[in-house]
Amino acid sequence: MPLENEKRWSAQKIIRRLAALAFVCALAVFTARFLLYPFPVQGRSMEPAAKAGDVVLVNRIRYRLSDPARGDVVLFARPDGVRSLKRIIGLPGETVQISGGQILIDGKVLFSGSDPLTVSFAGRAADPVRLGEDEYFLLGDRDDSSEDSRNARVGAARRSDLVGKAWFVLWPPDDFGMMAGRRLRLR
Repeated sequence: MPLENEKRWSAQKIIRRLAALAFVCALAVFTARFLLYPFPVQGRSMEPAAKAGDVVLVNRIRYRLSDPARGDVVLFARPDGVRSLKRIIGLPGETVQISGGQILIDGKVLFSGSDPLTVSFAGRAADPVRLGEDEYFLLGDRDDSSEDSRNARVGAARRSDLVGKAWFVLWPPDDFGMMAGRRLRLR
């Protein structure tokens, strides 16, 4: 009799562990699919916030709960289907222009900290770009090596193009932690 109880107990223990493993796997799939998305960074356009080879976590539900903000680093789907990280500069309804190396939003200069944010290449923003009610103007932090909203092939991103907000560097271990923020304001 004790041997039979032991077998039953072992079978129950195995079933419980398999159920726990199945739950953990389902939770991981749910998290990756609906909450957090690991994205491997390619290229140098977002340095120093995100470097080539970094893996960043993208919060996929953030913009279902709140509006994207100026300065957010976002993962978005370009018209050619490529996913890319860029920073939100212009918000819906605003007019963006790059003139004399400075970014103007509705005629006001965009600042990062106490310094004006400068850009060497204006692209299509050399002329005023009026954003629609569902559009965002995105720029790479390294404007000399970034295909972003200044490029006619990329253009402004619609809200539905925004996959989520990048907020955490997962890899490599030396860069592990929150992404460097950039406070942008108009003057």
